[in-house]
Amino acid sequence: MAGIEEVAKLAGVSTATVSRALSGRGHVSPASKAKVVEAAARLGYVVSSNASSLASGRTRNIGVVIPFLNRWFFLSVLEGAQQSLLRSGYDLTLYNLSGDGQERSSVFEHFLLRQRVDAVIAVSLELTEPEVARLHDLGKPLVGVGGPIPGVRTLTIDDAAVARLATEHLIALGHSRIAHIGGDLEFDLDFHLPTNRRIGYEGALSDAGIEIDQRLFAPADFTIRGGYHAAKQLLGVPHDRPTAIFAASDEMAIGSILAARDLGLSVPRDVSIVGIDDHDLSDFFGLSTVAQFPRLQGEKAVEILMEQLEPEADAPAHAAATPLPYELRVRSSTARPDER
Repeated sequence: MAGIEEVAKLAGVSTATVSRALSGRGHVSPASKAKVVEAAARLGYVVSSNASSLASGRTRNIGVVIPFLNRWFFLSVLEGAQQSLLRSGYDLTLYNLSGDGQERSSVFEHFLLRQRVDAVIAVSLELTEPEVARLHDLGKPLVGVGGPIPGVRTLTIDDAAVARLATEHLIALGHSRIAHIGGDLEFDLDFHLPTNRRIGYEGALSDAGIEIDQRLFAPADFTIRGGYHAAKQLLGVPHDRPTAIFAASDEMAIGSILAARDLGLSVPRDVSIVGIDDHDLSDFFGLSTVAQFPRLQGEKAVEILMEQLEPEADAPAHAAATPLPYELRVRSSTARPDER
């Protein structure tokens, strides 16, 4: 098999240029890189990952830690991160913490400390001070997605503001009896997403002068099935049925649409429904929602990591927390209440 010297000779460049061009580290002119890539292809040369790691001290592998693997949101963040890492020449190792609760300590106390990854992306995990310290002591860059973490560059979403926007959309349409399907206590852990979204919902109602009715809250588990069962309870009452539902995720909102249909109700004539996420199925169901762009979140997390792993000399300083965008997308599941 050809070696780096043969590639350099054929391309007419130095071995150092070949190394930089094929590893993605350091500056190489586009013309030189094209020559190196062509020469390597002609000779069948492939960079040895072991040799590259020994020379640089890097594995070109990023660890991504997520709390669930069976949720659309987390898979979408993961997809965005993986595609961005691939473009940057990095591999990805996934650590899924769903299970009996022991996975988190194993990952942060053992797996991530074995020098198998160059950096870590933590998605929707409110890392503890010891967890952060262990990684920083080893010089591993760390990026958090979902909320603020002291001492860590993070991408944050204002869950209260997102929920307020969804609720205000229903209020602006003329609804005043608005139910909320949120997360139960099992999910009110890292960054307190269910609580913050309920705070946004109740804040919008209070600001509009609408009395908060605790009977209009139903907990669920952020799944279509959970949203379906919660909506069945809210919409199945014989009197004072809500005219609108704000669900804390699109999957629960989709479940609510299916429950309404099974009860013989028309969406949005009899009940308007809005969610959060902009799930891939939202457009199919005509679901109004607040998009929070999870794939973009994964891409932005990698962008921040690359700034730390491959810093530019004149790069400006960045704030510890970067706010994430969100946007109301109105579809056919919401309308003015039927005044018949």
